[in-house]
Amino acid sequence: MGELFRSEEMTLAQLFLQSEAAYCCVSELGELGMVQFRDLNPDVNVFQRKFVNEVRRCEEMDRKLRFVEKEIKKANIPTVDTGENPEVPFPRDMIDLEATFEKLENELKEINTNQEALKKNFLELTELKHILRRTQQFFDEVGLFQPDTAEALECRTLFCLCSFVAGVISRERIPTFERMLWRVCRGNVFLRKAEIEDPLEDPTTGDQVHKSVFIIFFQGDQLKNRVKKICEGFRASLYPCPETPQERKEMLAGVNSRIDDLQMVLNQTEDHRQRVLQAASKTMRVWFIKVRKMKAIYHTLNLCNIDVTQKCLIAEVWCPVSDLDSIQFALRRGTERSGSTVPSILNRMQTKQTPPTFNKTNKFTSGFQNIVDAYGIGNYREINPAPYTIITFPFLFAVMFGDMGHGLLMTCAALYLVIRESRLLSQKSDNEMFNMVFAGRYIILLMGLFSVYTGVIYNDCFSKSLNMFGSGWSVRPMFGPKGTLDGNSVLQLDPAVPGVFNGPYPLGIDPIWNVATNKLTFLNSFKMKMSVILGVIHMLFGVSLSLFNHLYFKKPLNIFLGFIPEIVFMSTLFGYLVLLVFYKWTAYDAFTSKDAPSLLIHFINMCLFNYNDPTNKPLYAGQMGIQVLLVLIALACVPCMLIVKTMVLRRQHLWKKHLVCDSDPTYNLTFDFGDVAVHQAIHTIEYCLGCISNTASYLRLWALSLAHAQLSEVLWSMVMHLGLSSRSGGGFFGLSIIFAAFATLTVAILLIMEGLSAFLHALRLHWVEFQNKFYCGQGFKFVPFSFESILDGRFDE
Repeated sequence: MGELFRSEEMTLAQLFLQSEAAYCCVSELGELGMVQFRDLNPDVNVFQRKFVNEVRRCEEMDRKLRFVEKEIKKANIPTVDTGENPEVPFPRDMIDLEATFEKLENELKEINTNQEALKKNFLELTELKHILRRTQQFFDEVGLFQPDTAEALECRTLFCLCSFVAGVISRERIPTFERMLWRVCRGNVFLRKAEIEDPLEDPTTGDQVHKSVFIIFFQGDQLKNRVKKICEGFRASLYPCPETPQERKEMLAGVNSRIDDLQMVLNQTEDHRQRVLQAASKTMRVWFIKVRKMKAIYHTLNLCNIDVTQKCLIAEVWCPVSDLDSIQFALRRGTERSGSTVPSILNRMQTKQTPPTFNKTNKFTSGFQNIVDAYGIGNYREINPAPYTIITFPFLFAVMFGDMGHGLLMTCAALYLVIRESRLLSQKSDNEMFNMVFAGRYIILLMGLFSVYTGVIYNDCFSKSLNMFGSGWSVRPMFGPKGTLDGNSVLQLDPAVPGVFNGPYPLGIDPIWNVATNKLTFLNSFKMKMSVILGVIHMLFGVSLSLFNHLYFKKPLNIFLGFIPEIVFMSTLFGYLVLLVFYKWTAYDAFTSKDAPSLLIHFINMCLFNYNDPTNKPLYAGQMGIQVLLVLIALACVPCMLIVKTMVLRRQHLWKKHLVCDSDPTYNLTFDFGDVAVHQAIHTIEYCLGCISNTASYLRLWALSLAHAQLSEVLWSMVMHLGLSSRSGGGFFGLSIIFAAFATLTVAILLIMEGLSAFLHALRLHWVEFQNKFYCGQGFKFVPFSFESILDGRFDE
């Protein structure tokens, strides 16, 4: 149970692995995922390590698989994921895998090359078909002219005397192409063009391109060369076009026949490619897992040392003490799998190096542990804030977000993610935002549940109060026969009026405050005091947790000159302020509350030793003496932390130096008094000033709670109230539209935006105000060699 509140106990172990069994042993350790290998060859270049060739071979296989995967995605073929976790193949199986991937890659490349060549030929034939058709249509249109017209005579003369070229060009280049021809050839060419209705596929990119057919008439070789150069510059494709109709007709028939044959070949090629890719898609995930595991094993083996006999690999690993038996069993299983007769040895080592920090988590606690780790990885064996964060984080969030309706919506959304988590995990969404929300589903669930609870305390549901037990106020007889709400637009509640207040509401806040004009004044006072109380309790709890760190690490000096002055300083000042709040609530009733002094002014006068303020009367007899004593005790705690602890540390150093130097004169004991004094001064000043600023920081609970309630009330009065106030026949349809708008704004503003704001403020209260009392967060994380973490998310890319 202790490991839940403190990081796991770690040990440094040495592994002796026989060369023939090392691969299988590392494989079993990767499946277990409980050891972190240290690099025993930090000065050796990556390319000079023993297993660099095997790593390169694995990288080459991985490259080939990525090529195949890219082709599968391009063909829109889904990859089959059966959830299978294949075993790592033996080193001798690498040759078979390489041959399989090589054959698959070459086959796909050959298919792609042939298919691209076929598509290019198909494109050329298709363009030639359109040229022949359009050219024939153009000549036929010329023949339809009246024989005695000037236009017909000009065209026939032009066709008889001139040469022509025909081709295809991208449609968007036609205007520029036409202007260039006119300028370069000085108007001595005749251009006719026609659009190809259907887009054509580019064989290289696969994009659909719109093109146009053109025919250019000119006279002379000089113009012919200019025209061809312009066509080449605009990437136009020129095709031979016969001059006689009969030859064009025969060529068109031949082109159509070749297109039909080519289309059949293309279909057969595509079918073959689909069959190859579909067969590969069924085993793609298994292949990736095998290759990635092999690569990880060889990379890990490169971290090991090899003894002089070249028969044994030596590795050093960090591992949890509680998992040593599992690690031993994994080594034994790996040795048996390799067929080796020499067992692998695990030897625990004594070291002064700081071990990594490892906190075991499950799907419920991992989200809260991530919140803590985002601030900083805890020091080794330091108190882990995550178990306490499971309760305090959603509770402080709910204090700012308290609303029964909004909390219920959040709870339902989180319950959906929790109940269907297995199916959602199997779908492996690529949406980063959804994955982040899904990872924190249990955090959201608790935040929703706590929000429902605080909503009950606030008696707030979509800005409306629920009258579950009947109001404790009796105000109707005061206003005559019309009644309270019918005859008065506003209502102010005053418990000092006789017969009005009959007693407190059984649970939460009385619903009649929802229609009172002094509602905000009442809630301001209530939530502000509540925020201070919760903040001081939270901080005192954080300081108390530091005691367990001092006890565990056996630092009595930190207890007597650290923890005790800190807890006394905060208790005598801010703990006393909390007691004053409770005392004021119990000492004054409705009739005497108008004479109650201000606690804020009271606290300021207490710290300034000002007891002559006539506007702020004492709360109880003997208050002056008690408060003076408390302030003096708090002030006395400051030199204890600032001076006494520094001097005691210096005294301990001198005593230790005297003992050590007498026994070993060469021993060098380093101690810088200046650094220690400055560090202690910074810590003392930061703590004392932090107690003030951190207490004020908890007032964000009050501010965010009021802001959320006011936003909810404004949204109801400005949107939903419009639909409910309609009395017309079409009011139902109007209410449906308005409710849709109200629901959308509620989710977008109050749930998402306000929820995110409250989440960030609760995060800050834990990171700064709570964790800095006992949590250093300067350790480094335990990163075990684990196939699960290596393969996690690989197939979602």
